[in-house]
Amino acid sequence: MEFDLLIRGGEVIDGTGTARQRADVGVLDGRVAAIGDLQDAVAQQVIDATQRIVAPGFIDVHNHSDGWVWRDKQQSFKTTQGFTTEVLMSDGISYAPVDETTWRDWFFYLRSLNGLRMQDYTGWESLDDYMTLLDGNCVQNVATQIPYANLRTLVNGFDQTPIDDSQMVRIQKLVRECLAAGAVALSTGLDYIAQCFASTEELIDACRPMAEAQTPYVTHMRYKKTLIPAIEEAIEIGRQAGVPVHLSHLKGQPSYETEQIFKLIEDACGEGIPTTFDVYPYQPGSTMLNYLLPYEAWKYGPLAACGVIGESEFRRVFQSAFDAYRLDLDHVRVAWSPSGERTDDWGKTLQQIVDESGKDMTDALLDYLLDEQLAVLCVMDEGDDKEVEPFVAHPRCMIGTDAIYQIDGKVHPRAYGSAGRWLGPLVRDSRIFTLEEAIRKMTSLSAETFGLEDRGVLAIDRPADIVVFDEAMINDNASFSEPVQACDGIEHVLVNGVVVVASGAHVEITEEYPGQRIRYRK
Repeated sequence: MEFDLLIRGGEVIDGTGTARQRADVGVLDGRVAAIGDLQDAVAQQVIDATQRIVAPGFIDVHNHSDGWVWRDKQQSFKTTQGFTTEVLMSDGISYAPVDETTWRDWFFYLRSLNGLRMQDYTGWESLDDYMTLLDGNCVQNVATQIPYANLRTLVNGFDQTPIDDSQMVRIQKLVRECLAAGAVALSTGLDYIAQCFASTEELIDACRPMAEAQTPYVTHMRYKKTLIPAIEEAIEIGRQAGVPVHLSHLKGQPSYETEQIFKLIEDACGEGIPTTFDVYPYQPGSTMLNYLLPYEAWKYGPLAACGVIGESEFRRVFQSAFDAYRLDLDHVRVAWSPSGERTDDWGKTLQQIVDESGKDMTDALLDYLLDEQLAVLCVMDEGDDKEVEPFVAHPRCMIGTDAIYQIDGKVHPRAYGSAGRWLGPLVRDSRIFTLEEAIRKMTSLSAETFGLEDRGVLAIDRPADIVVFDEAMINDNASFSEPVQACDGIEHVLVNGVVVVASGAHVEITEEYPGQRIRYRK
């Protein structure tokens, strides 16, 4: 028996949750051709996996890689963690679908989050157009959600007025077009631009075309409100539209609230509303500084927002909204800004920024945003990571890194360390769950939830997305002070049979990128 590549002597954990087994894995033509005792087989390339785990490639169900898979086709910060598939277009905001009236606003708004620049635009409009550009043009596999804010702005601009019946017909038509293009979910970020104006009824109607295929509704809920009502709203949308519900990046909460959250999820599942969620294994978060702006800032779109926030009346509104939000500026740090003129600010708290400006808080923060054209990325440096553990342990939880990447700056360490922390401190050290269960949460559970056909399980005739790692050595190294550090223990990674990490080092791919576009299962 002859293979392109042979992985010998490893302990296979296939992603289903079943116990590991000693086996060799043979890869031929980009797929798994054999699993078992292959001692007589030969191959062009052999990987010695003795005393190593051989698992399916990890799936990141929540990230902000939409632009980076375009600009940084290698995605080494993700592949060196073992991630082989990215589910794109989280939080309801992205680069498609767009038209000639909206694309500039989205590029401007997303600069600190998703990485594309105006000069990167080549004229695409539909979701299918954008994903076609990525297919076979990056190292990782990519699947897409339908970003709801993009749909809403196509029919209503950035206006806060309610969607009328004729506009909803157009939105539903767009949803169907995106589903036909293979979209795996509809995503919302209800604290973010445009979609923050959407009512519960509007979102129910937008999700109705997904009922037949059971494509999930995925939501960054209205976290600016209170969490329990936000979860209740998400489940109600699933109930009325007849679709599964997935909650984005749930965070650690006081124990009494955690119990309420889990009861809501289990009650929904018992009612026939499949409900899942993702978690990144850190309590501190990260987002754009413009997240603090009241919704009124966006009523004319991102490009016009700079003019709005310069107005004295808006500044009074901002002060009132900020007081209600109760954010401690000593626990929010600047991670990145685009100008390159204020790199010394990276790592400083917002309170330091205010103090050094000599201005009051409102003027200092809004002027800072204006100086950087609204593109300031922040890290919320607060909270105990132990608070995440009950969520990680829940059987309906899977991994989503929520990774916001920039080439430089002080980004959140989750961009580099999520998989290492998941498999090292949480599994090996704290024994929150077994390694088999941890890998199921990173692979087959994600693939099942998002309808990723053929992915998430290491099995014969499946695509050869494979990770080989040392369970004794795997660990996260990235920190808030030094975030750009790869995990220990990830030794080899294959995407569709192509080695993209070898002996712990990223392999530069210059042509014939192995990543494929994945469509929702038929």
